[in-house]
Amino acid sequence: MADKKLEQDKHAKPLSLTAIAAITGFFGGIFWGFVALIAHFFKFSEISPTTILEPWTVGEWKTGWIGIVFSLLLLGVLGIGVAYIYYFTLKKYNNIWAGLLYGAVLFVLVFYVLNPLIPTLNHINELKFNTVITMLCIYLLFGLFIGYSISYEYNEQLEREKTKEIEKSR
Repeated sequence: MADKKLEQDKHAKPLSLTAIAAITGFFGGIFWGFVALIAHFFKFSEISPTTILEPWTVGEWKTGWIGIVFSLLLLGVLGIGVAYIYYFTLKKYNNIWAGLLYGAVLFVLVFYVLNPLIPTLNHINELKFNTVITMLCIYLLFGLFIGYSISYEYNEQLEREKTKEIEKSR
């Protein structure tokens, strides 16, 4: 009877880091896409999250609420890929600067490299100053969110492993 653990003494198995990275990327993409939607609504930005649908879809539905929901979900899925790239390359850097730099790289990638793939997205020189600053801030904060969340979880897992090794050696 003493060998059985009580239900309250059992601990839940923590999620793997890759699962945490996927969850972080998905919700980060949706959240920061929603922030971009609010910025567009209040005229801080000319760019709506539905811009992501332009190269692939035809019809007016993409500018309505269905298009907004679908584009936010698509941003969440793309956020998973972005989070995995961070996870495999920069997870060891547990500071703010790695995430901010990652967000800046994403901004440059979207607005300079991928710009020709999105026909309705004007070149950065043709965008209003408010749009550029707003989108840069959103990308920086998205990179910071992804970077700091993944790095924090990575370092927490390292600490848990060290604690287990210390407990085993006793």
